[in-house]
Amino acid sequence: MKKIITIKEEYNSLEKLQSYLKTASNYSSNIQHDKWEMKKDAAGNMLKCLMVKKSAMHGVKVYFLDNKTIELSYAIPNALLHAWFGKSQQAYRRIDEIVLGKIKDAVLAGSQKKVFNEMEQVFKGAIA
Repeated sequence: MKKIITIKEEYNSLEKLQSYLKTASNYSSNIQHDKWEMKKDAAGNMLKCLMVKKSAMHGVKVYFLDNKTIELSYAIPNALLHAWFGKSQQAYRRIDEIVLGKIKDAVLAGSQKKVFNEMEQVFKGAIA
């Protein structure tokens, strides 16, 4: 689940966006390197993102695409839970891994979408 949002100019950095979230919600947040997708910038350094957490199982990563556009994407904040419940990045998977992945996706999809939509609403005050 991903969503691209244009935000107000006053929230043009991860730090400013984090300050806004502290006043607009009760979710915890921190700025960290992306350990989920290993995204890199033009210089080859790992990108930083704002991780907004509802729980150890549900969260949203926030990236800046440019000065006024952010990308929200669902992520599991806890590394251990992400390893078990997250999307597999393996090029080749065994048939049991594929079947279990489909079952896991079917069971978790509803709750993940609900949390993503709920957390997306927090950013309504920052939208341009």
